[in-house]
Formats: sequence, structure tokens, C-alpha cells
Amino acid sequence: MTSRISLVAPMRHLPFAGTFLSVLGATVTLIHAEPEPVAVTINGLVTQALSANPEIKFYKAEIAVAKSNRSVAGKLSNPELNLNLGQKRVRGDNAQAEGVAFAVALAQPIEWPGRLGLRKAIADRDIALAELGLNQFSAFLAARVKILGYSLATQQENAAAAADVANRITSVKEVIVQREPGGIAPLLETKILEASEITVQRKASEAAVEMQKAMLELNQLMGRRADSPLQVKRTEYESAKPAPLVTLLSQAAQGNYAIRVRRAELEQQGLKVALTQNERYPTFTVGPSVSHENAGDKETVIGLTLSLPLPLWDDGRAAVTTSEARRMQAEAALQSTFRDVEREITEAWLILETQRKRLDGWKPDSLQTFAEAASLADRHYRLGAVPISTYIEMQDKYLEATEAINASRLEVLRASLDLEQLVGSTTAKNSNK
Repeated sequence: MTSRISLVAPMRHLPFAGTFLSVLGATVTLIHAEPEPVAVTINGLVTQALSANPEIKFYKAEIAVAKSNRSVAGKLSNPELNLNLGQKRVRGDNAQAEGVAFAVALAQPIEWPGRLGLRKAIADRDIALAELGLNQFSAFLAARVKILGYSLATQQENAAAAADVANRITSVKEVIVQREPGGIAPLLETKILEASEITVQRKASEAAVEMQKAMLELNQLMGRRADSPLQVKRTEYESAKPAPLVTLLSQAAQGNYAIRVRRAELEQQGLKVALTQNERYPTFTVGPSVSHENAGDKETVIGLTLSLPLPLWDDGRAAVTTSEARRMQAEAALQSTFRDVEREITEAWLILETQRKRLDGWKPDSLQTFAEAASLADRHYRLGAVPISTYIEMQDKYLEATEAINASRLEVLRASLDLEQLVGSTTAKNSNK
């Protein structure tokens, strides 16, 4: 089958603005006024999305913020400068004098030992969490683009098959008129063909709508206008046998992004507990001070100042209790994530095994043989050697088989990519043929 699908409709021709679908021969064309774009491979779409997706910039900015916070987390607080200036008046039994009095103190807040190290460690976990967020989103984005690209390509093939069948049925109606000049049989056969034609055209329209949806989301993920022209070159992926379920679960315990995030949050919350316990000890301020008075006699005092808060009303116990409760919540979230990941991996593994066995049971050239059988039925029906029931059944089964095989291939790819993300692998396990 050498049919071609052109999916390059501008926004004004989208379904919600009125889609114009023409079924001509083996071509389904969404009418457009823009030049036909160059077909892009699915891996090419992934590369474009990872380089141009706007959300990628958000995660990179989060990393920059975390690193900026880390640069100041380990620094001492700024020193404090206190100035006092006033007028001093002295009165005694036999004398009276007045003059300027001032005091200057420079003090440096000193954190309790270990506090700055804890803040550095917490800031390091913030950086790790931001980087994990970027890696997790990148893996999701690559998998989503692959799924959409492959779905778009399969819908193109479904639409092409529906267009072929619709064209055959439309043209074969003329054979009915030539076969017999009149009678009830030609009339009934014509109505059967008309009803089948309507059904096939509906399938072609549905495939075109699905292509539009996939195109819109792909353009969005690649940071392009939703109505940008796009054409995808289909890429086949090997349905390799997945690793044993126990192995995948063991790998996911260390590599799954969600588990790694929860584990990092738990570690960070443990550090926050230690920090709140450390903060129960006061921060003291120490530094030199100078005071001078010039009221009759000159008096200068040089000393060392020390100040610290008294924990009478707030001793920090409430903050410690709160942080310990947050740590318990982080532990519960980690355990819950473990269970969710195990369930999701098991589900994806079972789906992959089931669909892969189904695909292995089909011949590689199944779609080609079904297409040839549908064409053969068309030729023999025109010659009067095949009844209309066989002809219509063959055309319907051809379309159903095309949709079923493409759907199974898509499910295999989706389950494989789901496993890849759940395990936490960044290297595609499927290689291009």
C-alpha cells in the first residue's frame, strides 16, 4: 500500500473550526494552504521537544535557584553595627558641665556549631531534588513524544486504509448498475454498499481527528504553534522480551524517579529535624564596643559586648515536634510510593507480555496480506465471482485488522516506555530497525 497522509492543516481548518476532509483514492488530505513539511522521524521529534519545550526551561531555572540558595546557605550572618549619639549633662554641688557622648559597637552573630553545615546539606538536597525533577520530566517528555509520534503514524495508516476501502466501495457501486438492468437485487446491493461507505468514511474521519489531536499536542510539547504543519515518518521498534519482573522491581527501587524524589525528601526532612533541634540553642552576638563621654571630664570605655536571647517563651520544642511529624509523613509517602511503583511496574509488565505475545503470533506481513486480500475481493466482485457479503466482510475485516494490529503495536510501545520510566532508565531499551 503506497498511500500518503498529509497532516498539515492550519488552525482555521481544525475540527472545532470546521475540518475539511477529502477522501480521494488512497489519499486523506486535511486541506491546507501551507507548503507540505518535511517528514520528521520520531527520534527527531524527541530531540526537538527536549531542546525547545518551554517547561524544560522552568526546571532548569529551579536548579539555578537551588544553586543560588546553596551559595548563601553556608555563610555567616552579616555583622551588626550599632551607633549611639547623644548629649550628656552633669550637675553637681559646685559644678555643672555638658558635652557629647557616643557609643559604637560592632557585633558578629555566631551560629551554634553544626548549624551552618546542616543548612548546607539541606540546600544540597534542594539541588538534588531540582535535578531529579528535570530528569524525570525529560524522561516523561521523551516517552510522551514517542507515543504521540507513533500514534500519529498509525492513525495515518488507519486513515489511508479507510480511504482505500471507501474509494473501492464508491467506485464499485457503478458495477451494480452494469451487472443487471433492474430488479430488487441490484437495489439492495447498492444500499448495502452505500451503508458500508458511510461506515468507512466515519472511520476515516475519526482517524483524521485523532491525527489532529496528536499533532496539536506534539506541537505544544515542542514549543511550536498548535497549527504548525507536521509530518511524521513512522519508526518501528523491536518488541524485545522484557527483563523478569523481580529484576525490574529491584532496579526500580534504586532508579525510579518518584522513589528517588521521596527518598531525597526523607533525607532532607531528617536534616531539618536536626536543624530545628540545633536551633533550640541560641545564636549569640559578640564584638568590640567603644563609648566616649565629654562632659567636663573625658571618659572613654573600650569593651566586648555579648548578647543572646533568653528562651523563656519559645524554647523551640514546637518546631522540633513539627519537623519530626513532617519526617514521619515523608516516611509514609516513601512507602506509599514504593507500593504504587510496584503495582504500576507489574501492570505494565503484564500488558507488555500479553501484547508482545499477541504480536509474535502474527506474521510480519499480515497487514500487507490483508490489503492484498481486500484488493482481490474487489476485483473478483466486479467480475461477479464473489458475493457482496464476502466482499463487504473482507473490506471490513481488512480495516479491523489494520486497526487491531496498529493498536497492539502502540500498546507494546506504550508499555515498554512505561516500564523504562518506572525503572528509571534513561537509555531507550528499544532500538530502531
